[in-house]
Amino acid sequence: MMRTRPLKVALLGCGVVGSEVARIMTTHADDLTARIGAPVELAGVAVRRPSKVREGIDPALITTDATALLKRGDIDVAIEVIGGIEPARTLITTAFEHGISVVSANKALLAQDGAALHAAAEQAGLDLYYEAAVAGAIPLVRPMRESLAGDKINRVMGIVNGTTNFILDKMDSTGAGYQEALDEATALGYAEADPTADVEGYDAAAKAAILAGIAFHTRVRLDDVYREGMTEVSAADFASAKRMGCTIKLLAILERAADGRSVTARVHPAMIPLSHPLASVREAYNAVFVEAEAAGRLMFYGPGAGGSPTASAVLGDLVAVCRNKLAEATGPGESAYTQLPVSPMGEVVTRYHISLDVADKPGVLAQVATVFSEHGVSIDTVRQQGKDGEASLVVVTHRAADAALSGTVEALRKLDTVRGVASIMRVEGE
Repeated sequence: MMRTRPLKVALLGCGVVGSEVARIMTTHADDLTARIGAPVELAGVAVRRPSKVREGIDPALITTDATALLKRGDIDVAIEVIGGIEPARTLITTAFEHGISVVSANKALLAQDGAALHAAAEQAGLDLYYEAAVAGAIPLVRPMRESLAGDKINRVMGIVNGTTNFILDKMDSTGAGYQEALDEATALGYAEADPTADVEGYDAAAKAAILAGIAFHTRVRLDDVYREGMTEVSAADFASAKRMGCTIKLLAILERAADGRSVTARVHPAMIPLSHPLASVREAYNAVFVEAEAAGRLMFYGPGAGGSPTASAVLGDLVAVCRNKLAEATGPGESAYTQLPVSPMGEVVTRYHISLDVADKPGVLAQVATVFSEHGVSIDTVRQQGKDGEASLVVVTHRAADAALSGTVEALRKLDTVRGVASIMRVEGE
C-alpha cells in the first residue's frame, strides 16, 4: 500500500553533484515514488552561497544553516555532497543524533573516519550509505558488501580516478608528455585547477581504503594505504611499456595475504599487459577488477565521476535508504570482524621494471647483475643500448618484495658505472 505522507530529504551541498541530485529528484519524482512506496520531497538545500542562481530549485528551499535544517524535526534522510572533512563530519553526526539516515559521496571523510561514522549510525539504528564515494555511477560498494557477502574476496585491482586515466591514456595513445596531457585534461574539465589530489594519488587512496575495508571485512584507513603519484611517468616509460606489450595505469591494488593473516592496500602507477581487461579502459572511465574465491573474476566498468553519474549512485542509495525507513529496518553496516593488520609496502611482492643510465663500457651488466643477486632479486630480462660512452639498461625482475627491490636500487646508486636510476615501475596484472 502506497504511503501518502512524503519522506523528507535534506540536501547538504548543491554543487555539480548536488544540483543534479535535486534535478533528478524533481523530474523523476513519480518514478521514485513508485519504486520507494512513498513520495520523496526535497525539504531543504543547505549551501554556502545563497545568492547563486540554482536553476530548477525553489529559492525558498535554500538555507545557509545546515544544522538548523537537520534539527527541524521532520527530516528523514540527509544527502551529504559537501565533501571534505568539516563541516561534513559534524553534520552527519548531527543527522544521526536527530534520527536521520545519511547518504554520502564523501570519500575523504569515509576513508579517514568511516569507523566512527558507522558506529554512530549503528548506535542510532540508522543507515549510512555511500555508493557514490567510490567510482561514480559504477555499482560497486553495494555488490561488494551485499552480493559478495557470502564469498571471500582475495584481490581488488582497479582504475578509480578518471582524471589520471585520461592523462595516461592520452600519453599512451598520442605520445604526449605528462604536462601536455594534463593541460588537455584541464582544458576539457577533467582536471581541477589544482590537480594534486588526483595526480598524486590521494583521491584514489581514499577510495582504496573504503574498498579494502569492505572487501576484507577489516578497518583500513587512509593512512594505511601506500600512495605514489604519477607525475614522474614519462613518454619513455610508455615506450618501454609498449616494448613489453604493456601500458601504464594508476592502479588501486588491495590484496589479502596468501596465509590470510594480513592485507595490503596501495595506489601507484604500474605497467599492465595489453591482454588484461584494465588495459583497454580509455579516457576518463573507471574499472575495478575483483577476484573472489567462489565467484571468480568480476569486472565493474563505467563513468567514474561527473554530476550525472555520481548523482545516479546517490539516488540509488536514496531509494534503498527510504525503503528501509518504510520497513523500519536498516541495511548492512560496517563489517570489520576479521581485524586483519595492514602490512607495510616493504612486504608487497610484485615484478619491477627498472631503467638505469649507465656507462657504456665492458663489465657494467655483470656489476648490475651481481647487485640484484646479492639482494635476492631475480632478473627476468635485460635490454641494453649504448652510444658515445653512455648507455641505458632496462631490467625486468621476477617477483620480489618491495623492501628487497629498495635495497637493490640503493646499492645500484653506489656503483660508479651507474649514472642514475631513470625510472622504477611495478608490473602488475600477470
